Amino acid sequence: MALEELKAQIGFLMQQMVDQPQDAHEVQERLREKLNEFRAMGMPLPDDLVELEKKLDAGFDTAGGKA
Repeated sequence: MALEELKAQIGFLMQQMVDQPQDAHEVQERLREKLNEFRAMGMPLPDDLVELEKKLDAGFDTAGGKA
């Protein structure tokens, strides 16, 4: 999958989080899959996406989303 296509899909997922906050956990999992695709391609993740991933993890930790 092309880098630009992955970026576009991540942008779409981010918009879904804004538009459908009730589905945030599902969207987070899909976002994580896309970030893992970046990693699998050997592509370095942009710093802003790494920070976003950390914030999402922290948000679910404080919301009781993880054991």
